Amino acid sequence: MASIGGGDRLTNLPEEILLQILSVLPNSRQVVQMSVLSSQWRFLWKSIPASLYFNSEDYLNPDDEENMLAYTACVNRELHYWRSCEKIKSFRVFPQSYEELIKHDVDLWVNFAVNVGKVEEFTLKFCYFDSLDFAYNFPEFAYTNTVLRNLVLGYCRLRPSGNVKWSNLVSLSIGDAVMTEGVMEKVLSGCPNLECLELDKVVGIHRLDITSVKLRKLIVTIYETESDDDDEDHCLKIHAPHILHLELLGLCYDKIHFQLRNVASLVTAVLSLNVHFADLEENLEKECRYLQELLHHVANVKNLELGPWCIECLSILEFKGWPVPPSSWKFLKLNAALEPYDYPGICSFLSSSSCLETLVIDWCHPKPRKLLSMYTNEDERRRRFETHSFNWSMPHLKMFKFINFCGKSSENKFVDLLIKCLRENAIALKKYGIALKFKGRDVFWNYVVRSS
Repeated sequence: MASIGGGDRLTNLPEEILLQILSVLPNSRQVVQMSVLSSQWRFLWKSIPASLYFNSEDYLNPDDEENMLAYTACVNRELHYWRSCEKIKSFRVFPQSYEELIKHDVDLWVNFAVNVGKVEEFTLKFCYFDSLDFAYNFPEFAYTNTVLRNLVLGYCRLRPSGNVKWSNLVSLSIGDAVMTEGVMEKVLSGCPNLECLELDKVVGIHRLDITSVKLRKLIVTIYETESDDDDEDHCLKIHAPHILHLELLGLCYDKIHFQLRNVASLVTAVLSLNVHFADLEENLEKECRYLQELLHHVANVKNLELGPWCIECLSILEFKGWPVPPSSWKFLKLNAALEPYDYPGICSFLSSSSCLETLVIDWCHPKPRKLLSMYTNEDERRRRFETHSFNWSMPHLKMFKFINFCGKSSENKFVDLLIKCLRENAIALKKYGIALKFKGRDVFWNYVVRSS
């Protein structure tokens, strides 16, 4: 579009406006491509914070050596081009696997992130591996950086010989790695401003002590180790008195599990575990007592989310008459495709949740083992379901909803019964809703019980 005096209106815009226009483009390559529109735009791209992303899945058969070398060459060419950019905000690279053949290239990428580009967000995550023994050694020079704010490492071995100095790091994610308490202590002491820590299948740590008042979010995914010693205990004890948000994920065994020691400040807890103790028939009660112990440590949180294994155990706890610790949570989310025989356990659990204000039940999580069916027979389960009655109240429950519900018509009776039970016992209930999965789309029903 021509403007008075020649040129066009876009080119004649002030530079700060042009920079703002370029900054909203989806990716950095499009920013560079826009430079061809005008000679005045030629170098504007250098002033736009760039976000670089390199995914090895874009290459055919990336696990092949030839394709792996082609991928590394492509990353190296791109980084050489971007060296002149004034600001690299994020740099994410996802090689398919690590081989000694590309060690020098990976070292160059790390150097670009921490020294050349001075990026704020750096991700180096190998997509798969054969053994943790052949992980990439994170280089010593990278343990000192004052610019990084978010760091994600996958299948990297951390062995700093000196102190770690990541003074501005606020988020750290370490996955598929072998560490020791000593290394973990170095890392935590070198991140005085860390707010979020994620350990995803990290082995070698038996005790996690977090004393920082700034680190408020912890996500831990437990990992089954390969050990020749069947008696070796891989229990991870967590001491984190200032943590506000805790997520415990993964597959636990009798000797590979979590123990909470001090999480007194917790506000939100997510227990999405799948627990498999050996000799299920003998140790099923042990599994349930393990859940009791976890619930005891999170009884004072405001927000609680439970996965399918937890919900399976609730019915057995109710059947055995074992009490659920009184709680103060105000928000509760149950992630499981509930069945009629879960009803007594759910209601018993809710009876200990007198402070509850919001309840969400997400059906999009199948229960893998159907533990109650291993513990009782069909007739006994049917009798308990049909004859159970509860005399309890939920004085603060204002809203509940069912989401991703895709049950058959035979299951609707159970849903109706649960809704009836909640309505009768929630004297402050204002509304509830159901979201059904119907022919690939969601259908919502919202009901108002009482207006505000």
